[in-house]
Amino acid sequence: MKNLEFGISASDLIKVAVAVFCGSVMGLERQYKNKTAGFRTIILICLGSTIFTLVSQRAGQGVNINLVTGVGFIGAGVIFKDNISVNGLTTAAVIWVAAAVGMANGSGNYMLAIISTFVTLVVLIVFHVFESYLDKIHHEKLLSLVFDDDNFENLQMVEDIIHKHKLKPQTRIVNKKDGCLQAAIFVTGHKKQLKKLDETLLTIKRLKSF
Repeated sequence: MKNLEFGISASDLIKVAVAVFCGSVMGLERQYKNKTAGFRTIILICLGSTIFTLVSQRAGQGVNINLVTGVGFIGAGVIFKDNISVNGLTTAAVIWVAAAVGMANGSGNYMLAIISTFVTLVVLIVFHVFESYLDKIHHEKLLSLVFDDDNFENLQMVEDIIHKHKLKPQTRIVNKKDGCLQAAIFVTGHKKQLKKLDETLLTIKRLKSF
């Protein structure tokens, strides 16, 4: 049986320090945006991956690939779905990257770990600005409309109003309940125009609710 060394070397301490540094850099961005996995969580994931990699190498097993499976369970825990959208995917991806950075650091690839950390930060911050701009000029909204009668011309009137606001409507569902016409319209366009649309819909007396 191969003898194991349980002493801590200077390189081990450097790896731990780099793991904490890389984890804190990524975690700070998540904490600032009030995400589920924040500052401490990302640090611990990065540090834990480093330690597991160190222990695996000491045992002569190389890099522990089972970490990839294990961290997947943590990532799944921050993803949740409501009736309209899915949230937490970016945070789950950050957890995944933090584990990869920790493994790279634990195996001695300091530069790869540090560069990957800052590339991740660029993606999270710079690309978020670009993503927000795209969302602003091409925003999506699902309108659920209820009219005070079953006259189909009311729906056509609303669609005309949507077109006048330079938005694109796509009717998904139309039905009748308790003598009232109900419809679900998927609207896309500039976020500013969608806000103006809401203001216009508030003035329509035949629209019971939306």
